[in-house]
Amino acid sequence: MLKDITLGQYFPVKSFMHALDPRMKLLLTLLYVVALFLVSDFWGFLVAAFLIGLVASFSKISLKVVFRGLKPLVFIIMFTAFFNVLYGGGEPLFPQIEWLSWIKTDGVKNAAFMIIRIILLILGTSYLTYTTSPVMLTDALERLMRPLKIFRFPVHELAMMMTIALRFIPTLIDETDKIINAQKARGADFETGNIIRRAKALIPILIPLLVSAFHRAEELADAMECRCYHGGAGRTRYKIYSLGWRDWVALGAMVLSFAAIIMLRIY
Repeated sequence: MLKDITLGQYFPVKSFMHALDPRMKLLLTLLYVVALFLVSDFWGFLVAAFLIGLVASFSKISLKVVFRGLKPLVFIIMFTAFFNVLYGGGEPLFPQIEWLSWIKTDGVKNAAFMIIRIILLILGTSYLTYTTSPVMLTDALERLMRPLKIFRFPVHELAMMMTIALRFIPTLIDETDKIINAQKARGADFETGNIIRRAKALIPILIPLLVSAFHRAEELADAMECRCYHGGAGRTRYKIYSLGWRDWVALGAMVLSFAAIIMLRIY
């Protein structure tokens, strides 16, 4: 299950999406997220799904990779859908069956909307990290938040922390997998017993994982200090980004999709 988590990974492939300016990719992702929350019917979700299909095609990264990353989140998605059904209104979906009277039409509709929205949200945001390296994300975040420096906001430090956090997600997942296998080899059982027993069985995993995370953080801090890293003041850039024709084509497609979702919401 842990190996199915692909959040934060970068796939170095030569494709249309990889060649986009990282600032444009961040902007497109933001517009996509806003558009998803403006969707009011299934036709709007169809537009968003079509857009994800285009992104998957032009990025040369199969949708199977992203759907595999959804496996660890199935419980959260179903849990959210259950509460939408439980507290939904409308008429009973099965009026003839008394013990299913709590399942109502509006609740089922809201649950279906929530499931589709969460899946499309994860699919869209995952392609940002799949097609953009952590270094490029850092530069893009810092340049987009540059106006906040007027208010003495630590833009560079914040962008660096966010990127390091994304970068170390796959590393921590691999470390967790190794610890679980090591504990199983020593006879640990994580799959039987009640909830309390399973929670207690996680303690031999969490403690070594926390210790390992602190060690990695300390090593990273020492490495950055040895390289005379002191924040963004006076730092130069290895690569200067500029918007090209690919970026404007991608922005045009996103604007058209956004407009289509708005029109579907209005009419």
